[in-house]
Amino acid sequence: GREWRGYHKPIMLAGGMGNIRQDHIEKREIPPGALIIVLGGPAMLIGLGGGAASSQASGESAEELEFASVQRANPEMQRRCQEVIEHCRALGKDNPILSVHDVGAGGLSNAVPEIIRDWDRGGKFELRQIPCADSSLSPMQIWCNESQERYVFAIHPQSLPLFERLCERERCPFAVIGCATGKEILRVHDKLFDNYPVDIPMDLLFGKPPQLHRDVRRLPPRAKCLRTALPDCREAAYRVLRFPSVASKGFLITIGDRSITGLVARDQMVGPWQVPVSDVAVTSAGFRTFRGEAMAMGERTPVAVLDAPAAGRLAIGEALTNIAAAAIERLGDIKLSANWMAACGHPGEDAALFDTVKAVGMELCPALGIAIPVGKDSLSMKTVWRDADGEKRMTAPVSLIVSAFAPVSDVRRTLTPQLHRGDDTCLLLLDLGGGRNRLSGSVLAQVYDALAVEDHSVPDLDDPGRLKGFFAAVQQLNREGRLLAYHDRSDGGLLVCLCEMAFAGRCGLDVDLAPLGDEPVAALFSEELGAVIEIHRTDLDAVLEILSLHGLADCSHLLGRPHREGILRFRHGNQILLEEPRRDLQQAWAETSYQIQRLRDNPDCARQEFDRLADDRDPGLQVKLSFDPAEDICAPFVHTRRPKVAILREQGVNGHVEMAAAFERAGFEAVDVHMSDVLD
Repeated sequence: GREWRGYHKPIMLAGGMGNIRQDHIEKREIPPGALIIVLGGPAMLIGLGGGAASSQASGESAEELEFASVQRANPEMQRRCQEVIEHCRALGKDNPILSVHDVGAGGLSNAVPEIIRDWDRGGKFELRQIPCADSSLSPMQIWCNESQERYVFAIHPQSLPLFERLCERERCPFAVIGCATGKEILRVHDKLFDNYPVDIPMDLLFGKPPQLHRDVRRLPPRAKCLRTALPDCREAAYRVLRFPSVASKGFLITIGDRSITGLVARDQMVGPWQVPVSDVAVTSAGFRTFRGEAMAMGERTPVAVLDAPAAGRLAIGEALTNIAAAAIERLGDIKLSANWMAACGHPGEDAALFDTVKAVGMELCPALGIAIPVGKDSLSMKTVWRDADGEKRMTAPVSLIVSAFAPVSDVRRTLTPQLHRGDDTCLLLLDLGGGRNRLSGSVLAQVYDALAVEDHSVPDLDDPGRLKGFFAAVQQLNREGRLLAYHDRSDGGLLVCLCEMAFAGRCGLDVDLAPLGDEPVAALFSEELGAVIEIHRTDLDAVLEILSLHGLADCSHLLGRPHREGILRFRHGNQILLEEPRRDLQQAWAETSYQIQRLRDNPDCARQEFDRLADDRDPGLQVKLSFDPAEDICAPFVHTRRPKVAILREQGVNGHVEMAAAFERAGFEAVDVHMSDVLD
């Protein structure tokens, strides 16, 4: 029978990045008598289904357990905690925090013992000191709930008055719940019942649990195959552009604030027409530097139904071809977060997960010289339910979501897919698939209700050495200022890659696929790894020489050029495969997003935004300044002292730091004023 594959459980995309100073890396020693503090929100009945709930196929457990495992976030409380931490950090050597630990899985029952264990300490704690929002919680529920936005800290007793003042100013709840002891015993007292619900030696808590054993069997993949001749290019192009994984994600992007912190150097929206096609996110490290950090993602889950290890390798490859658009010194600077999702226990899935982890963690990443220091997993990606027709099952494929992070040497040198409409530029394909153009697992197959394509295997990352050469070559060309535009090839293949570049630049294309072999449809729609670059025609020989030095001579192909007419033309020699107006293709690509936005937002506004895509006369965002931004307009007024300005904020507010930075840049001395200061 047919097997359904899809996501009824949400898939997890996790990963964040920050900067840390050298002197904050090591936790400081916690002496006996050090106070242990809980900072942040109160305890609630959250997460007690916890690991038990997330590791079961939904439908197998009782309703109450599922309810207790629902997480509820409070970002405003998170902001208050963050401000307290920021103020402590800003005190430099007077920072009262000896050690800090986040409260995650297991709640305080995990976080409190972990913070004292680092220094072979025990601890004595009072359960009823823990702030609670629910008076009906049992001792176990108070100690083990996973309520969000909480931290545990260790501080010296003499630092308490200072810490207290900071928390009161930020209106951030905190409680001293106990202290560290020299004896390695964990004792939790409950003054309501006058007993010790926890009284155990620390080594009992941190002993080695027995290894989990699974009996797994590999199964051959089962998937519907596209057995006809490859479809008509025009129909296929419009179907592929509307497919959700390819189409514009504008509806999702415009919900959020993309400039928060004032340090966002590269968001999703590219160029004067603000087209959401950026390969990479880049942030500045501070208000007075051009150094920063980059983040990008990769995933190829549909391929995993046919070949899970190949899908894992492609996810890594896609993350790297995405992040290559930023100015990164070397490949080894990139660190990966690997988020694994699988339906463990489902026939064949455990073996597929094992093979993928081995392919990625023990073979590919060591060959590339890249570390995976962090990750997460959710191994219950199967949903079971009943309706009038009987029992139904939905199983997610083995899904590896890769987030890549790296320090950036200059945020201004980030490449984008925006083509430059000159007559003197040309387009090169850097084909990491080595001309194979494998079509199974592609969007092309999916839009014709199949997954495999007859006589085609799935794409793969066959040669890690070639990917290393590709990364080094792109970075060298960027450093030398030879790249005008860059976009990676992924979902939808070369056709989508080139279309998105033309959408961002509002231009036409003349592309000849003859250098890519005798199967132009496969060349257009295969999702092999690679990228398209735009260069000046006069730079062609120098660029080809650099690509050759990095071992890419046989996979660098001259495709054609952008032009000013609004027509995208794809041909194979003299045979025209596809010739369509830019506006028609772009509206097809934006239509899925538009239809969702129309249901969610004001439909008239959504329609106006969609109609603007067809206007070839739209000049996009243009800036004509009537003043010189370099002129110091404050100079005549500021003689001796910079005038003070208060940046007034309330609990949970963000945006105050960049506002202060802007005032300081304009010649003021900015002073942080909290509403609690005014009320005091």
